[in-house]
Amino acid sequence: MNKKNKKKIFNDPVYGFISIPSEFIYDLIEHPYMQRLRRIRQLGMSHLVYPGALHTRFHHVLGAMHLMNLAIQVIRRKGTEITAKEEEAVLAAILLHDIGHGPFSHALEHDIVNSVSHEDISSFFMQRLEEDFGDKLKLTRKIFTNNYKKPFLYQLVSSQLDMDRMDYLNRDSFYTGVSEGVIGSDRIIEMLDVHNGNLVLEEKGIYSIEKFITARRLMYWQVYLHKTVVSSEHLLINTLKRAKQLSIEGADLFASPALAFFLKNNITRTDFEDNPAVLETFSMLDDYDIMGAIKVWQFCDDKILANLSKRLINRKLFKIKISKEPFSEEEINTKKKELAQKMDISIEDTKYFIHSSRLVNNAYNQEKQTINLLMKNGEIIDLTEASDNLNISALTKPVEKFFICYPSI
Repeated sequence: MNKKNKKKIFNDPVYGFISIPSEFIYDLIEHPYMQRLRRIRQLGMSHLVYPGALHTRFHHVLGAMHLMNLAIQVIRRKGTEITAKEEEAVLAAILLHDIGHGPFSHALEHDIVNSVSHEDISSFFMQRLEEDFGDKLKLTRKIFTNNYKKPFLYQLVSSQLDMDRMDYLNRDSFYTGVSEGVIGSDRIIEMLDVHNGNLVLEEKGIYSIEKFITARRLMYWQVYLHKTVVSSEHLLINTLKRAKQLSIEGADLFASPALAFFLKNNITRTDFEDNPAVLETFSMLDDYDIMGAIKVWQFCDDKILANLSKRLINRKLFKIKISKEPFSEEEINTKKKELAQKMDISIEDTKYFIHSSRLVNNAYNQEKQTINLLMKNGEIIDLTEASDNLNISALTKPVEKFFICYPSI
């Protein structure tokens, strides 16, 4: 019997041909948990602003794996030992870093489940995958949780200079058409090195990093925090909140079995830890469950859920106002009273239609982690101290804006 050829290649629109480096990585990609990422959009509701933004989490993790492969070769060439087992484990870690995302990515982390982050769920999936793949994934989990003796491997997966960010900036700018997000990832990767076990960047890569951080800030304002994207995500969140409220009260809403489970139950981290069936049910949930249900909810008896669903299906989004100052309680309450009267709903139910919060754009967060430069004299300094202009120092300051969204009736 012929052995199946697992050395496949993908034709990626961003990087060209991407090869699968080992049979283990091939088997991991083939697993149903990974294939589920084909059914989850990378950018949530952004396609309502940028029609081309229909790429998936699956696209993204393959791209991140490709960049990780390049980074490993560069670091190895510069004299840092990375064993074959470590290489396979870190490639698996970047492939699995987003496996815990729910439908429409970040938008539903606090509604489908009760404050369980996608990182937590990714970790639960890795534990479960260990049952299928054994010891090979033990090292992956050590790297993923930053519990391995070579911290630079974790930093390649999760840091201010990780392969995740490198790919999503390249990929999201490609599919949205927002050219400001294009970064010189090849040059940045070529400048990577390791010093005392930590990831560093050679001094001559500083201008590429300035562009990288600037691109990140611009992509946040133009794509991830675009006001219409924010408006549509809150409409989606409120639609799910209403559906969950009705389900918990006993309403029989149309839903796939997986979605019905999460609508009828308040699932917490403890539920994932104590009951393996919860993770299996989550693994059956994707964007199709949500949109299939919302299409039907347009015609349900509850006028609030029907209204929200129709708006989402027909792109009749909430109006959104942005301000440098928080919106006053008085202004919010006035809008609630007007809306309650016009829609003939209670003040309490206006919470599904009016939402006020803030947007924070922090392109380079020094408090979380820093990007360290390896200077020609062997000294290691923080990126902000090395820049010969004010660009990066300015980019370290978070920019905050406030918003209110509400229906335009």
